[in-house]
Amino acid sequence: MSAADNKKLMQHIFAELANGNSRPFVDSMADDFSWTITGTTKWSKTYAGKQSVIGELLAGLQAALNPPIRLVADRILADEDHVVVEARGLNTTRKGKPYNNRYCFVFRLSGGKLQELTEYLDTELVSSAFGDLAAATGD
Repeated sequence: MSAADNKKLMQHIFAELANGNSRPFVDSMADDFSWTITGTTKWSKTYAGKQSVIGELLAGLQAALNPPIRLVADRILADEDHVVVEARGLNTTRKGKPYNNRYCFVFRLSGGKLQELTEYLDTELVSSAFGDLAAATGD
C-alpha cells in the first residue's frame, strides 16, 4: 500500500477511536502485531502478538479506564510504510482520576495491516494515574 493509503487507514482508525470504537484498530492488527510502550513504567514493554496486545494491554486498559476509551488524533503523517500519529486521550480512570495523556504513535504497516507500534507518552502521568498494572486493574 502507498503512504497515502496507509494514512487513510490510520485516519479511519483514529476517527473511530475518537468515538470510543476500537474495533477497526483491533481488526487492522496483523496476527504478529507488536506494541512497544516506551519508558520504565510497569506497563512499559513490548507486547508481542495480537493476542498478547488484546489479552494483556487492552484488557488492562479496559479494566483501568471508564468506557468508552477515547483517543483523538491531532496530526497524522505518513512516509512509505510508517505512519506517525500525534494524539491525546480523553479518559478517566475507574478511580475517577483524569487520564488525558499525550501520545506520539509510530506505526509500521504492511499489506494494509498494522505490524508494529511504538508508543511515546508521558510516563509520569501513567505512574501517577495507574501505578502498576495490578493496582490499576484491582488484581
